[in-house]
Amino acid sequence: MSEVPDQAPRFSVNVQYVKDLSFEHPMAPRTFTINEAPQIGVNIGTQAQKVTDDLYEVVLRVLVEAKHGEENAFVADLHYAGLFTLANIPQEHIEPLLLVEAPRLLFPFARRIIADVTRDGGVPPLMLDPIDFVQQYQRSKAAQAEQEGAGQA
Repeated sequence: MSEVPDQAPRFSVNVQYVKDLSFEHPMAPRTFTINEAPQIGVNIGTQAQKVTDDLYEVVLRVLVEAKHGEENAFVADLHYAGLFTLANIPQEHIEPLLLVEAPRLLFPFARRIIADVTRDGGVPPLMLDPIDFVQQYQRSKAAQAEQEGAGQA
Protein backbone atom coordinates (compact mmCIF):
# COMPACT_ATOMS: atom_id res chain seq x y z
CA MET A 1 0.00 0.00 0.00
CA SER A 2 1.50 3.34 -1.04
CA GLU A 3 1.28 6.44 1.12
CA VAL A 4 -0.51 9.49 -0.21
CA PRO A 5 1.56 12.65 0.25
CA ASP A 6 0.10 15.09 2.74
CA GLN A 7 -1.46 17.95 0.78
CA ALA A 8 -2.81 19.84 3.79
CA PRO A 9 -1.65 23.46 4.07
CA ARG A 10 1.07 23.90 6.67
CA PHE A 11 2.43 27.03 8.32
CA SER A 12 4.86 26.33 11.14
CA VAL A 13 7.65 27.96 13.09
CA ASN A 14 10.86 25.91 12.96
CA VAL A 15 13.13 28.12 15.06
CA GLN A 16 13.30 31.67 16.43
CA TYR A 17 16.52 33.57 17.11
CA VAL A 18 18.17 36.90 17.75
CA LYS A 19 19.87 37.76 14.48
CA ASP A 20 21.28 41.07 15.71
CA LEU A 21 20.95 43.03 18.94
CA SER A 22 22.59 46.23 20.09
CA PHE A 23 22.03 48.58 22.98
CA GLU A 24 23.81 51.90 23.36
CA HIS A 25 23.53 54.23 26.32
CA PRO A 26 25.76 57.15 25.30
CA MET A 27 24.40 59.61 27.89
CA ALA A 28 25.17 57.33 30.85
CA PRO A 29 25.77 58.26 33.62
CA ARG A 30 24.17 61.68 32.94
CA THR A 31 20.79 60.08 32.13
CA PHE A 32 20.48 59.01 35.76
CA THR A 33 20.52 62.65 36.92
CA ILE A 34 17.84 63.91 34.50
CA ASN A 35 14.38 64.06 36.08
CA GLU A 36 12.34 64.16 32.89
CA ALA A 37 11.52 61.17 30.72
CA PRO A 38 13.17 61.01 27.30
CA GLN A 39 11.22 61.25 24.06
CA ILE A 40 10.97 57.69 22.79
CA GLY A 41 10.51 56.73 19.15
CA VAL A 42 9.80 53.17 18.05
CA ASN A 43 10.11 51.94 14.48
CA ILE A 44 9.03 48.41 13.56
CA GLY A 45 9.68 46.76 10.22
CA THR A 46 9.35 43.29 8.74
CA GLN A 47 11.26 41.54 6.02
CA ALA A 48 10.92 38.05 4.54
CA GLN A 49 13.09 36.02 2.23
CA LYS A 50 12.92 32.55 0.78
CA VAL A 51 15.59 30.15 2.06
CA THR A 52 14.51 26.93 0.29
CA ASP A 53 11.33 25.80 -1.50
CA ASP A 54 9.14 25.70 1.63
CA LEU A 55 11.38 27.54 4.11
CA TYR A 56 11.31 31.31 4.70
CA GLU A 57 13.18 33.59 7.07
CA VAL A 58 11.15 36.44 8.55
CA VAL A 59 12.98 39.23 10.36
CA LEU A 60 11.20 41.61 12.70
CA ARG A 61 13.26 44.75 13.29
CA VAL A 62 12.55 46.85 16.35
CA LEU A 63 14.44 50.15 16.59
CA VAL A 64 13.98 52.20 19.75
CA GLU A 65 15.53 55.66 20.04
CA ALA A 66 15.23 57.68 23.24
CA LYS A 67 16.33 61.32 23.19
CA HIS A 68 16.82 64.13 25.65
CA GLY A 69 16.62 67.15 23.36
CA GLU A 70 18.80 66.37 20.36
CA GLU A 71 21.03 63.91 22.21
CA ASN A 72 20.52 60.14 22.18
CA ALA A 73 19.81 58.89 25.69
CA PHE A 74 19.75 55.27 24.54
CA VAL A 75 19.21 53.22 21.40
CA ALA A 76 18.06 49.59 21.22
CA ASP A 77 18.13 47.84 17.85
CA LEU A 78 16.83 44.28 17.57
CA HIS A 79 16.56 42.01 14.56
CA TYR A 80 14.52 39.04 15.76
CA ALA A 81 14.00 36.27 13.22
CA GLY A 82 12.22 33.02 12.66
CA LEU A 83 12.36 30.26 10.09
CA PHE A 84 8.90 29.31 8.89
CA THR A 85 7.76 26.37 6.81
CA LEU A 86 4.98 27.11 4.34
CA ALA A 87 3.80 24.05 2.47
CA ASN A 88 0.81 23.64 0.18
CA ILE A 89 -0.14 27.31 0.61
CA PRO A 90 -1.74 29.12 -2.35
CA GLN A 91 0.66 31.72 -3.76
CA GLU A 92 -1.65 34.66 -2.97
CA HIS A 93 -1.59 33.77 0.76
CA ILE A 94 2.19 33.46 1.15
CA GLU A 95 3.03 37.17 1.41
CA PRO A 96 0.33 37.95 4.03
CA LEU A 97 1.41 34.93 6.07
CA LEU A 98 5.04 36.08 5.99
CA LEU A 99 4.41 39.78 6.63
CA VAL A 100 1.41 39.60 8.99
CA GLU A 101 1.11 36.24 10.74
CA ALA A 102 4.82 35.46 11.14
CA PRO A 103 5.65 38.86 12.73
CA ARG A 104 2.58 38.51 14.95
CA LEU A 105 4.07 35.26 16.28
CA LEU A 106 7.55 36.78 16.71
CA PHE A 107 6.46 40.04 18.34
CA PRO A 108 5.84 38.87 21.95
CA PHE A 109 9.38 37.47 22.10
CA ALA A 110 10.90 40.63 20.59
CA ARG A 111 8.88 42.71 23.06
CA ARG A 112 10.32 40.79 26.00
CA ILE A 113 13.89 41.12 24.65
CA ILE A 114 13.48 44.91 24.31
CA ALA A 115 12.08 45.12 27.86
CA ASP A 116 15.00 43.06 29.19
CA VAL A 117 17.74 44.91 27.31
CA THR A 118 16.44 48.34 28.34
CA ARG A 119 16.15 47.23 31.97
CA ASP A 120 19.62 45.67 31.86
CA GLY A 121 20.88 48.93 30.30
CA GLY A 122 19.88 50.83 33.43
CA VAL A 123 16.62 52.43 32.28
CA PRO A 124 13.06 51.40 33.10
CA PRO A 125 11.99 48.40 31.00
CA LEU A 126 10.30 49.54 27.80
CA MET A 127 7.08 47.62 27.23
CA LEU A 128 6.16 48.01 23.57
CA ASP A 129 2.51 48.47 22.70
CA PRO A 130 0.90 45.75 20.56
CA ILE A 131 1.38 46.18 16.82
CA ASP A 132 -1.35 45.86 14.20
CA PHE A 133 0.60 43.97 11.53
CA VAL A 134 -2.46 43.86 9.23
CA GLN A 135 -2.58 47.66 9.18
CA GLN A 136 1.20 47.88 8.71
CA TYR A 137 0.97 45.45 5.76
CA GLN A 138 -1.93 47.38 4.19
CA ARG A 139 -0.04 50.68 4.49
CA SER A 140 3.01 49.09 2.89
CA LYS A 141 0.96 47.71 -0.02
CA ALA A 142 -0.77 51.09 -0.51
CA ALA A 143 2.57 52.92 -0.54
CA GLN A 144 3.97 50.37 -2.99
CA ALA A 145 0.95 50.79 -5.31
CA GLU A 146 1.27 54.58 -5.10
CA GLN A 147 4.97 54.41 -5.92
CA GLU A 148 4.32 52.11 -8.89
CA GLY A 149 1.55 54.47 -10.10
CA ALA A 150 3.89 57.46 -9.87
CA GLY A 151 6.53 55.58 -11.86
CA GLN A 152 4.10 55.02 -14.72
CA ALA A 153 2.91 58.65 -14.96
